[in-house]
Amino acid sequence: MNLEQQIVVSYTRSVLNTVVNVLQEMRLKQWTKNLLVFASAIFAGEILNPGILLNAVIAFLSFSFMASTIYIINDIVDVEKDRLHPEKCSRPIAAGTISVPLAVCVGFFIFCIALTCALFLNYYVLIAVLVYFILNLSYSLYLKHVVIVDVMIIAAGFVLRAVTGALAVGGMLTSWFILCTLGLSLFLALCKRRHELVLLKNNSVSQRKVLSFYSIELIDQLMSIITAVLIMFYSMYASSENPMMMLTIPFVLYGVFRYYYLIHMKDAGGKPEEILINDRHILLTVLLFSISVVGIIKFL
Repeated sequence: MNLEQQIVVSYTRSVLNTVVNVLQEMRLKQWTKNLLVFASAIFAGEILNPGILLNAVIAFLSFSFMASTIYIINDIVDVEKDRLHPEKCSRPIAAGTISVPLAVCVGFFIFCIALTCALFLNYYVLIAVLVYFILNLSYSLYLKHVVIVDVMIIAAGFVLRAVTGALAVGGMLTSWFILCTLGLSLFLALCKRRHELVLLKNNSVSQRKVLSFYSIELIDQLMSIITAVLIMFYSMYASSENPMMMLTIPFVLYGVFRYYYLIHMKDAGGKPEEILINDRHILLTVLLFSISVVGIIKFL
């Protein structure tokens, strides 16, 4: 291999490494959270409709790119703290594999993609995506340090995902549906805080100031409350939509109980997207639940 070929190979490897690091910084695994965008189409029984499915996919991409924009901004703001974190230190910006100027450029580019996708659907989706951006930008800059409010902001992000999906496909938004989404999102947000407390232990305050206002006992009590509320919300939603939907309640119960097991016995809960992908029980439960909902709405 001559010098020119070596230069080309070296440059190609450098570009590929940069692309890989950029994709890692965008946290594609966490895009699984945005699958909630498809909820409205699933519960309407229209997920197999090509036009509805296409709109849901575009809404999913819009939200995913916007979420990645927020991740990049958050990592730039918290770069020094992340370097001291046992897990976050491996993120590209904290690890130094991506420079801050490059991260800014990537963030602006995918921000524009997110807005373009939203505008392609309708102005309501665009507004919802922008509200998500503003809400999470406020969270990254200040609200993540305010006890209870920090968890509610995370929960609001999930609710906006569900609302955006409905706006994209022209689906109906019932109060019970929104309450179910709120209950689930609060549950996941509390799980995340609990995981951080367990993971960081004595270093929790230096890593995230708001953790000093929490305790594992407090979060466990809040989780018990929200779990009961979540199950009640879903039961009311199921009975109000279609009596046969009550058959899906066991899936919800098992999914919640399994998640509880993973939190308390496996110290999981910090990354719901990884649990969904890696835990076969949770993944199978979600698949069976989705198939059951579509089948009941379509044929019963």
